[in-house]
Amino acid sequence: MPPRKLFRLKLRSRTLVLGERTLVMGVLNITPDSFSDGGKFFGLKRAVDGALAMERAGADLLDIGAESTRPGSGGISAAEELQRLLPVLEALRTRLKIPISVDTQKAASRKSPWERAPRS
Repeated sequence: MPPRKLFRLKLRSRTLVLGERTLVMGVLNITPDSFSDGGKFFGLKRAVDGALAMERAGADLLDIGAESTRPGSGGISAAEELQRLLPVLEALRTRLKIPISVDTQKAASRKSPWERAPRS
C-alpha cells in the first residue's frame, strides 16, 4: 500500500498533521433536541463536561453544533445559536487542549465565535 499523502493544517498555536494516522473527531451537539444524543450536552455544565470527556477519551479535535438538524426541527436565529455557543467556547478556552470547529450554516455564527474562541 502506498504511503498516505500528508497535509498540514496551520492553526493559531500549532500545526495539525493530517494523513499520519486517522484522527478522531468528537461531536458535541449543544441543542435541546439533538437526534443523535437527545440533548445530552444541552446546558453549559453538560457541554463542558462532555467536551472534556471526549478529549480524555482520545478525541483529536472537537466539532460543536448549536442548531439541531434532526428531521422536522425548526431553525434558530444566529443570535440564539451564538447564545448557545459563546458560553461553551469561553468555558473551554483554557481547559480544552484539542482544536475546536463550529458546525454552522450561518456566516455570523461562523465568524463571531472565533473572535473569542479558545486558542487551538
